[in-house]
Amino acid sequence: MAQLLLFNKPYNVLSQFTDRNEQYAADRKTLSDYINIKKVYPAGRLDRDSEGLLLLTDSGALQHQIAHPGHGKEKSYWVQVDGAITEQAVQQLRQGVKLKDGLTQPARARIISEPKIWPRTPPVRFRKAIPTSWIELTISEGKNRQIRRMTAAVGFPTLRLIRHRIGQWQLRNLQPGEYIVLNVQVNNGYR
Repeated sequence: MAQLLLFNKPYNVLSQFTDRNEQYAADRKTLSDYINIKKVYPAGRLDRDSEGLLLLTDSGALQHQIAHPGHGKEKSYWVQVDGAITEQAVQQLRQGVKLKDGLTQPARARIISEPKIWPRTPPVRFRKAIPTSWIELTISEGKNRQIRRMTAAVGFPTLRLIRHRIGQWQLRNLQPGEYIVLNVQVNNGYR
């Protein structure tokens, strides 16, 4: 059995236990500010300015099966974008978007109502004259800052990014900084 932690990573927290950049280390929070379990490691990552589900495990095999793109784990995100997103832009996301490093795989994308979530600290900037909208985006690849680059490429920059699902694991009702520990069976056929 392996330990699997489902952690709701807050905004502005690094997806690692130590900050390798000594210049900023005193000012930036890491996983060690929230998780006091030894010998668990992130299975994948979330950028510092992204929030939501981060999986950690004490099993190298499970870590590989979750994080390696070859296993095709779907990741679903709630994305707040700048502007009133159009169905045409959503259709572009569904077909794949051309980025500097190539065409993304087709994504599952849909416009959603604002999810019932916690307020972000600091809050997303508010501009009276420009609306925002929310989409749910599901991908199975993991290019660097892919979601942000995809929404920008279709004309709607990301303001807030929350991962709520990886494979079968969901954020549930965990609040930022909270986690739960599951015991998971690991075997060669695991997907």
